[in-house]
Amino acid sequence: MLNTDALGYLFKNFTLALAGACILSACGDGGSTAAGSSAKSAAAAAIGAPYGGTSWALPGTIEAENFDNGGQNVGYYNAANSNQGGQYRGAEGIGIEASSDSGAGYDVGWTTAGEWLNYSVNVTAAGSYPLQVRVASLGQGGKFHVNVDGVAATVQLTIPDTQGWQNWQTLSSSINLTAGQHVIQLYMDSAGSSGAVGNFNWLAVGSATPDFGPNVLVFDSGMPAATIQGRLNTVFSQQQSNQFGNARYALLFKPGAYNVDVNVGFYTQVLGLGNSPDDVNITGAVHAEADWDNGNATQNFWRGAENIAVSPSGGLDRWAVSQGSPLRRMHIKGNLALDDGGWSSGGFLADSKVDGQVQSGGQQQWFTRNSQIDSWSGANWNMVFAGVDGAPGGVVWPNPPDTVLASTPLVREKPFLTIDTAGNYNVFVPALASNGHGASWTNGTAAGQSLAIGSFYIAKESNDTAASINAALSQGKNLILTPGVYHLNDTLRITRANTVVLGLGLATLLPDNGVAAISVADVDGVKIAGILFDAGPVSSPVLLEVGPAGSSASHAANPTSLHDLFFRIGGAAAGKVAVALKINSSDVIGDDFWIWRADHTYGVGWNSNTAANGLIVNGANVTIYGLFVEHFQQYQTLWNGNGGRVYFYQSELPYDVPNQSSWMNGSKNGYTSYKVADTVTSHQAWGLGIYCYFSSNSSVKVSSAIEAPASGLNGAMFHNMTTVSLGGGVGEITHVINQYGNSANAASSVVRLAQ
Repeated sequence: MLNTDALGYLFKNFTLALAGACILSACGDGGSTAAGSSAKSAAAAAIGAPYGGTSWALPGTIEAENFDNGGQNVGYYNAANSNQGGQYRGAEGIGIEASSDSGAGYDVGWTTAGEWLNYSVNVTAAGSYPLQVRVASLGQGGKFHVNVDGVAATVQLTIPDTQGWQNWQTLSSSINLTAGQHVIQLYMDSAGSSGAVGNFNWLAVGSATPDFGPNVLVFDSGMPAATIQGRLNTVFSQQQSNQFGNARYALLFKPGAYNVDVNVGFYTQVLGLGNSPDDVNITGAVHAEADWDNGNATQNFWRGAENIAVSPSGGLDRWAVSQGSPLRRMHIKGNLALDDGGWSSGGFLADSKVDGQVQSGGQQQWFTRNSQIDSWSGANWNMVFAGVDGAPGGVVWPNPPDTVLASTPLVREKPFLTIDTAGNYNVFVPALASNGHGASWTNGTAAGQSLAIGSFYIAKESNDTAASINAALSQGKNLILTPGVYHLNDTLRITRANTVVLGLGLATLLPDNGVAAISVADVDGVKIAGILFDAGPVSSPVLLEVGPAGSSASHAANPTSLHDLFFRIGGAAAGKVAVALKINSSDVIGDDFWIWRADHTYGVGWNSNTAANGLIVNGANVTIYGLFVEHFQQYQTLWNGNGGRVYFYQSELPYDVPNQSSWMNGSKNGYTSYKVADTVTSHQAWGLGIYCYFSSNSSVKVSSAIEAPASGLNGAMFHNMTTVSLGGGVGEITHVINQYGNSANAASSVVRLAQ
């Protein structure tokens, strides 16, 4: 926190991003110029060197604490010439302190009238750019403007009373820039009621339409419906059966009403850009079918739809999918079917409202979280409802096999892309919610924070490398991965607290040379969402590691959250990894994982797509909603940390075990799917379905589906467990948990155990 006395205030991250007219209750002062005060900035005539050695690229983001080198009267002018905060660049005479604003690193503070900071920039193209500045003030703030090369380039902007030095709002204006090298200067014109000008989090300059690349299609309700439909049909015809292709697409709908049929194929994500799902209304359908496989939806993977209201033609929408295909923030104004007449192996629904009935049909299992439905019909093996208004009532498991929990203990919804009325793109980061139920948006805008698009580095498959992405992350940028397959020769390193990484269109990270795809430091509040991790030809130790080994910090107040993360070893090509996902940090929230060692198509075989474990959890108090882990060669899930919680678990053991002797865990037959270490004293899991199909050798057995410490038996840790020997009994799961529960085999293929 910043000091709270009248003079304690902060001026923070200076982030160049996209913007437009005045937003969030702040405007310029009636168009008055800053010519008078800009003359004072002549003191900036001496030009410093850019901090870090490279000028800030514009459009882009500048971090305020990374002003130019050169010191007093060169990189900055500060009347006190002291670093009151002392938390960064301690030798400089600018007060710098850590900020609690989302996405923040350090704040620059304690500025007064007449002070300034310089930033060397490189403008890629001349133009009139929208400008945003993130500010805060306890009491009425002061006035400031922006100079370019010593000349006023904006009107004076007034900082409002934001009710606290760490309560942030965004001011907007515009700025004209010519191409080439310049010095941007933030100049403090006059103080506010506290004697300070105000806190500055970031400054954002950018184009109103970000360059998301060729595979992001943006639709406006003013476009002819036939034009929109034609583009949708072109994408779907390419992606309908493109299970292991490289094409990726994101289809973005601006707020408005549309009359179209959005058929969603592989690697296609459909997104509404409103603050609420009801801001984008589609009459027709947003649907996933299994026509390409004659109604069998068990391979309908890797797609999604978010933040849209759908009025389905005929009253029924269909989302016949399996793993890796979430529905989020959807308002289905009718009924919703989850199959296409055959089997489906899904699935995940969250933060949504279904006005009619959800019909599960041939769905083998399904997880629904924090949603509102009118009713639910159908059940097969494992249906779990957590915080769902309208979930089946009066359930006595396993008839039907529905696990119903009234609320979720702690969750953060997935960040999502929005556009405001001025055409500015932002990413909304929902706040943490405790003991919640129902959808977050049905009673107005949910709590959270909107981050300007300029605070994000927008990566593209065509020209970005691990080096360019890491350079942006090291400068304090958040990250958007546009649709594509990114081949990595180095690990993407997230070291800053509150960093947001958002993938669009199933953006895929593929390490080529045996490195990890992403590593996350043991810091607060990182959010990673919407990414497919694909193992490369050289075995990696891990694809995603959250916190280094031995991480011990508590993050209970601001946990890292991981959303819609999918991992693939083989299938598209032979890939290898030791562990797909390793969570070492504490208090992490997982929200829809599918971790899959491939069982079909390319690069598949016991000695080809090698992978020991899907998930290892070493951190304490880790919570996962919707955990799907399949076909790994040892434990699917190994949980070493205390205080873990899992809401819904689906797992298939490896199909391709060659024989029993090659798959032994000491004296035990095979490796259990879900292993809780003997040292763990507290753990909870609800609604588990674990299946075997030992198609390479049907005589193979596994001793139990779950292993827990003796203290975790009799309902102390696990609740509502189902085992199935698929295909009518191809192989055997001898026990459900430890030595308890009957065998699932050819004699009895489905076994259930409540605790």
